Amino acid sequence: MTLEEKLGQMSQTPFPSAMSDKFKEELRKGRWGSFLNGGTLQQKAEAQRIALKESRLGIPILYGQDVIHGFDTIFPIPLGSAATWDADLVRQAARVAAREASAAGIHWTFSPMMDIARDPRWGRIAECLGEDPYLAGVLAAAMIRGYQGDKLDAVDSIAACAKHYVGYGAAEGGRDYNTTWIPENLLREVYLKPFEAARRAGVATYMSAFNSLNGVPTSANEFTLKQVLRNEWGFDGFVVSDYESVRELIPHGFAADEADAARRAIRAGVDMEMVSTTYFRHAKSLLDAQQIDMKQLDDAARNILRVKYRLGLFDGRVQPTAPRPATPPAEFLDIARRLARESLVLLKNTNSALPLNKSVGKVAVIGPLANSVVDQLGTWTLGGNRSAVRTPLTAIREQLGEQRVKWSPGLRNSRDTSHEGFADAVKAASASDTVLLFLGEEQSLSGEASSRAYLNLPGGQEELVAEIAKTGKPLIVVIMAGRPLTFHDVAEKAAAVLYAWHPGTMGGPAIADVLFGAEAPSGRLPVTFPRTVGQVPIYYNHMSTGRPASETGPGAANKFTSKYLDAGFTPEYPFGYGLSYTSFSYSTPKLSAATIALGASIKVSAEVTNTGKYPATEIVQLYTRQLSASTTRPVRELRDFRRLLLKPGEKQAVEFTLNAAGLAFFNPQGKWAAEPGTIHVWISPDSASGQPAVFELTR
Repeated sequence: MTLEEKLGQMSQTPFPSAMSDKFKEELRKGRWGSFLNGGTLQQKAEAQRIALKESRLGIPILYGQDVIHGFDTIFPIPLGSAATWDADLVRQAARVAAREASAAGIHWTFSPMMDIARDPRWGRIAECLGEDPYLAGVLAAAMIRGYQGDKLDAVDSIAACAKHYVGYGAAEGGRDYNTTWIPENLLREVYLKPFEAARRAGVATYMSAFNSLNGVPTSANEFTLKQVLRNEWGFDGFVVSDYESVRELIPHGFAADEADAARRAIRAGVDMEMVSTTYFRHAKSLLDAQQIDMKQLDDAARNILRVKYRLGLFDGRVQPTAPRPATPPAEFLDIARRLARESLVLLKNTNSALPLNKSVGKVAVIGPLANSVVDQLGTWTLGGNRSAVRTPLTAIREQLGEQRVKWSPGLRNSRDTSHEGFADAVKAASASDTVLLFLGEEQSLSGEASSRAYLNLPGGQEELVAEIAKTGKPLIVVIMAGRPLTFHDVAEKAAAVLYAWHPGTMGGPAIADVLFGAEAPSGRLPVTFPRTVGQVPIYYNHMSTGRPASETGPGAANKFTSKYLDAGFTPEYPFGYGLSYTSFSYSTPKLSAATIALGASIKVSAEVTNTGKYPATEIVQLYTRQLSASTTRPVRELRDFRRLLLKPGEKQAVEFTLNAAGLAFFNPQGKWAAEPGTIHVWISPDSASGQPAVFELTR
């Protein structure tokens, strides 16, 4: 390969709007190795033909696209999918996305995103899999298996991309693209763990992030890209930069100019540059000045070509040209409906206000989000078959008939501060027996570049709720949002609160299924909900401190503990929390031994009983805490979980095997090791409840 051909493989740009003669000549010269987004089926097929048949080496093009939570069929936003705690269903959704995207000529998705996020002000929390490294790793691995299928070179498989590597979710103040400071032990124990799970799942590519990490931008960070990813994990696919993040080394204050940015990113191990063109323009002069060497370029090109071979692009993988179906098949819509249904989290249900009986009488459906196709889909839906979307209003009318459903948006959108629509909404509520209030935030308020300083319901929504509440009618609140919001006062006025995230194509029928009792809600929170934005960051797996706060006991009233005077220290809703239409009881966990040695394992078991009236799924969670060690340990850490479907009155024993090696942490000597000590272990429905069993870990 010539230098220009190698640099072409290392360059990616958006697909142009037209197949100009200039563009075709660039293809013949091998100027571009990859394109992202854009291009019709026919354009992509013709560009691939030129690359294969008319370029000197016949190297195929790699087509990538942001297929974040679906392609034609849109699934719940990733944070909503994480609320299912259902790895197999998440895998099925990714498989659907791969089948639809590959039929559109796409080979590569920039997903899954597995940034750990502890700050809901950060808009991209919508795209992540929550705050816990274990749960995020399990679900990210499931998505990778779905995208990549049994064989990466199958015509309906696409390469996955683990992003954003690494620490992006810890941006200061929740401001997108901002600085992150993460000590190495925290980096390895929390932020790197999902990415390592992706590596074990065979992810084809990684994406370096926008942020600087401990003063070194991640798109030029030799520690994360070389030491960890290549040397420790043995990754042999390729790394792509995020959008222009190589050029952005300059405003970071890390590179002096474009040539310096290219030098630093190439030396660190970023194989492909997305959109910016510093590699192609400056690599020759850098070589001449001996600031980079040819082996670094050879390695980068080789990594990219290796993935292209694995995708079958050199072996006759056909670029499709047949038009896609006008609407997704029923099989895909069924998976979308199930995933949306399982993502719904019931946060409040006073006096069994839900499920609603279909003989409820007249129902007022109020709020602009009840019938907004775009907002229901959520962030990062470049495509999405909007004609297939079924809104909650549509689904509720199908359940009850149009005559019994009174619809009033109340507001023009979620940000609207006008009260012009209040009177009509109050009239609809007054003429009904039950009010379904659809609140939250619209699509544009979450996702990339959508950080918020306040987490309350935007616009005039709280004022609208206050007016509706004066009617005295029962209020059922459904919140559709891309992040945890703070809505305490609204919840106080409501009989029930159902959190629906942005639920995707089949969100409407899924919500109706749960509201009217066809299915009991089973979603559990993948992230902590604060009482107020002033508590942020707040997360379950925090350290104890030397003066831990307490809700009960003799120290509960002690001012000199770690808490806020005006907001306490507990969240509004803890990680792992979620109600059902039934109730579950847990026995105290039992252990197979009181003491185990390092290197051994212990069995932890409990009985879970459905003590209510409805068949339902419970998500049983296993947590541990080590009381003392060479570095302080979190108050709880999720180790495993299990989904149980139980009939009314049914009891089932749940057993987990806990390996001592799984209790290892990154110690002050820079090594992963388990240490002797007292271990508390919980089998519980969330991160804030349950009684622990105790065992000793010994040498």
